Parts: sequence; C-alpha cells; structure tokens
Amino acid sequence: MTDKPEDEEFEYVECDADDPDAEDIPVEEKKEVEAEEAPIEEAILDVQELKKSEETEPEVEAIVEDTTVWELPDAEDFDFIDHYGEEVEIKHHDQLDDNSVASAINFGVIGVGGGGGKLAKAFLDLGVNKTLLVNTTPKDQPSGVDEKHLVIVPGADGVAKDATLGKKVFKENGAIVEDALRTRLGKVDWLFVFAGGGGGTGSSCVALAPVFERYLKSVEAEGTLVYCITAPTSQELLNQTIRDNSKQLMKEVAKYPHIVLDNEKQGKLLRGKVGMLSLFPVANKTFAKLLLQILKLSSESSPMQAYDSEDLKRSLKTEKRAFIGSTLISNPNDAKLGATIFQNCLNRSPCPPPKGKPKTGSILLVVTPEMADDPEISKHLDAAISYVGGRSDTLFAGVYVKEKLPGLVAIIMMNGLD
Repeated sequence: MTDKPEDEEFEYVECDADDPDAEDIPVEEKKEVEAEEAPIEEAILDVQELKKSEETEPEVEAIVEDTTVWELPDAEDFDFIDHYGEEVEIKHHDQLDDNSVASAINFGVIGVGGGGGKLAKAFLDLGVNKTLLVNTTPKDQPSGVDEKHLVIVPGADGVAKDATLGKKVFKENGAIVEDALRTRLGKVDWLFVFAGGGGGTGSSCVALAPVFERYLKSVEAEGTLVYCITAPTSQELLNQTIRDNSKQLMKEVAKYPHIVLDNEKQGKLLRGKVGMLSLFPVANKTFAKLLLQILKLSSESSPMQAYDSEDLKRSLKTEKRAFIGSTLISNPNDAKLGATIFQNCLNRSPCPPPKGKPKTGSILLVVTPEMADDPEISKHLDAAISYVGGRSDTLFAGVYVKEKLPGLVAIIMMNGLD
C-alpha cells in the first residue's frame, strides 16, 4: 500500500487487502467508474423485463381511459338473502300484540274519555289487542286495563265537561297521542275512535282528528278514520252542558264515517234483562260483538255468496252516518221474510233509526245447512236480499252456512245516511 499524500484533495478508498495488484482509487474516480457501469447493468435488466413481458402479456394497441359508469350487480348476486326468510316488520319494544280476532281489515281501536274508554275496553276484552284508551286523567279509567293500553294526556286532571278546555289540551299535546299510535299500534289501516257525547274529554275527540289522519297517512294506511259516539239518555239531556256538548260533537263528526249509539234506546232494549250496574257494560259488549261479527264474516269464504273485504271497505269508507242492526229469526220459512228481517233489525238496533236512502246497504245472513238445502227457504232468502237492496243505492250481500244455529241470523248495515 502506498502512503496517502497529505496534501491530496481527494479521499482515498482502500482496495481489497487480498488483491496484491490493487491500488488505492480516489473516491471521485470510483464514482465515475460506477456511473459508467450502471447504465450497462440497467440496460441488461430492461432487456430481461421486456422479454418477460412479451412472453406473458397480450399485445395492447393503445391505452384508453375507462369512462364506464359503475352498474349495480345483478339481483341474483344477492339471492342468498331471501334464503333466510321473508321481510320481517321491526316492532318497537312497546308495540301491542296483534289482534286475536278474525277480521278482513287490519284495525285499531281508540277510546277517548271515560265513556269512550269503557266502550274500547269491551273490544279489548274480546281480543282487539290494538286498543288504546286516551284520557286527560288517570282517575276515570275502567278497571282491569293494563297500563300499556293507557295514554294519559297532560295539561289537566280531567276537563270537568268543558269541551273547549278538552280541545285545547288535545291540540297542545297531540304529539303524545301520535307517538303512542306509532310506537304501540305499529301499522293499522283503520282506526275506530269511540267517545261518549256529553262529557268534556269525549266530546273533544274530533280535535285529535288531524293526529289520527296524520298517523294513517304516515303508515300508508289503506283505510280511514271511523268515529263511534254515544248519544246521552233523555235523563242526561236535561243537563244543558251535556246537551250542548253532545250536539256539538254530532255536528263535528257529521263529515266523517260514523256510528251513533243511542244510550236511551240501549237502555230500553236491555231493561229487565240486566241490572242497572251491568246495563252499559253489557250494552258495550253486545255492540262490540255485533261490529266484530261483521268484520269476521267478511274475512270468511262462503259456498253461497260472500261479503268480501272490498265490500266491507267500501261500506265503511262511505261518509256520513252508518246504521247497524241484527235479528234472530226462529222460523225463516216466512213469505214476508225480507220485511221481517228489515223491521226487526231497525227495532232491535242500538243505533237511531235511519233517515234518507243509504249510499250502500249490506245484508249478512247466516243459516244452517238444512236451511240452505230447503228450496222454499232459499226462495225467501233471495226475496229478503232484494227487499233490503231496494232500500239502498248499492247492495252488498253475504250468505254463510254454520252448524247449530238457534235460527236464521241476519245483520244489516247501512252507510251514508243523512
């Protein structure tokens, strides 16, 4: 090894000690040598890569920018989801159980005030689980009702038969009722609203109509709102406040499909059959069974003539007042069967007598197999249907066959009355 000059401006790199012919090379000179050798090595690598790409990649004429819009995968890409079952409605944890009664329509019941709450409870007792009792005080509720069915509207501890105050409370707290409809009823297509005419809370029920209608619209309901209100007895009408409240409520529900129950008439029909304490509980239960029987029959098939769900829906949607009556004919082999059925239904109905010609009329007949096989009785049944049909613009009829009946069962409903 040579000695490194002290005055040399270059740094020296020592060569391999095992190479006797090696000389120390200045750093700058080494860099120049590496720079000359690098292009050669890189060129060799480039040639090797080129040959490799020619062997494995197809020839590409030109590179074009991909402007294709992304499309959704085919539906069958997700068909595995259906294998796990159909769509399931997500229920709120407070949602009430489904109704256990048979019906052609999906409906809920709302009872407003003390009288309306008692009427609604009759439906709840019969299996209409989609029932809510709305009141302005917890003190005027029927006994035996689970809290999940109760909606107490704040703002007043009752309204003391002051319908003006009741409307104010409902308008200011409608959101509470609407929230209960959504979370507890879920989705129903029809709302039957029961209220007692004469009291303050029940007589204020139409103030909640915008809430009920908004709820039905939000769940895309197929049906509508139907009111069912009671008219006070003649004794109750002696009170001016009750009379005014009842009159005002009748006027407010007039534009809606509605049913009126005459408490005076119900009292006369049941007097002598039940005591005073049981009078209105029995009346409420009797009417609930009557209305539910119409909803049930319209869900059933018939070997003769069916009153189907569309017949029912059109009838219930008819504006103005509806009339419902029923009768039991022990001897249907009667040449005047049509007139007998019609008059008995009018006289034995809890509703006030019909006025004017109804827009729609419905007659439902339930007979035994023996009656259905009797040619003479069958002729009378046809005549009865025609008799009722002649008293309405549009007639719907259904004839059902059931075993072990005490006689011919007939139910008449007329809708669109003045």
